[in-house]
Amino acid sequence: MSIYVNTGSKVLVQGITGREGSYHTAEMVRYGTNIVAGVVPGKGGQVADGNVPVFDLVSDAVEATGADVSIIFVPAAFATDAILEAADSGVRLIVAITDGIPLQDAIRLRPIVRRRGAILIGPNCPGVITPGECKVGIMPGEAFTPGPVGVVSRSGTLTYEIVDSLTRAGLGQSTCVGIGGDPVPGTTFVEVLRLFEDDNATKAVVMVGEIGGSDEEAAAEFITTMTKPVIGFIGGRSAPPGKRMGHAGAIVSGSSGGAEAKVHALREVGAAVADATDDIPALVARALNG
Repeated sequence: MSIYVNTGSKVLVQGITGREGSYHTAEMVRYGTNIVAGVVPGKGGQVADGNVPVFDLVSDAVEATGADVSIIFVPAAFATDAILEAADSGVRLIVAITDGIPLQDAIRLRPIVRRRGAILIGPNCPGVITPGECKVGIMPGEAFTPGPVGVVSRSGTLTYEIVDSLTRAGLGQSTCVGIGGDPVPGTTFVEVLRLFEDDNATKAVVMVGEIGGSDEEAAAEFITTMTKPVIGFIGGRSAPPGKRMGHAGAIVSGSSGGAEAKVHALREVGAAVADATDDIPALVARALNG
């Protein structure tokens, strides 16, 4: 099993002819992802990446190809409309790579998308990958290998670093989900943890958080209901107090959102928390070996 995507996923790329869209489409195809269509208004009838048909509208692409997953490479000024178009067209999973989507748009996107029966990953995220089956995103596919460890993360670069260390330690991954680091994510830690808990292929979970927000504390509460071990890591523990950090979601207000509060919340519910990324493979191996 896997969560979100697998070999049966039919993926369309919104913004397929742009620089980022065309490059990452080729990378996803090379990985083995089933890219069935692209969407760029005004460019319907063209072909991208050799044999991917391009449509003017998502609804046309879905009707013609049965696409059920969309990845968004549309500039921020148009990304909100692109996400809503995908949801209105019956796409079940929308992965928004685009960063810079206005906060007020992000706030209204999640409930609208959910009412349409779709799931939004992101925005400002690296995507989702089920190793050996399907990559919907911008992550380096060669770092991933199939196995029993689920990974969910707010940070793209930390995800790649941690997954690479897991792979080198012989610890493959079931599915890796980058939920993005914006203040209002389309999907939360708790929602991904719930899917991993129900996934037979996942035996342990690595959760990579950051300073800012309260999603990690909410996840800690959910972990008390889980039967599978969770290994945590919180980025930004060395951030100097009182300094504004550059990441969109790294907003610390009083005691809320601080790294040590997140670490404490996770350890209080029995989750192992790594002090450094290099410690994660050993903690995962220990959890798997019981």
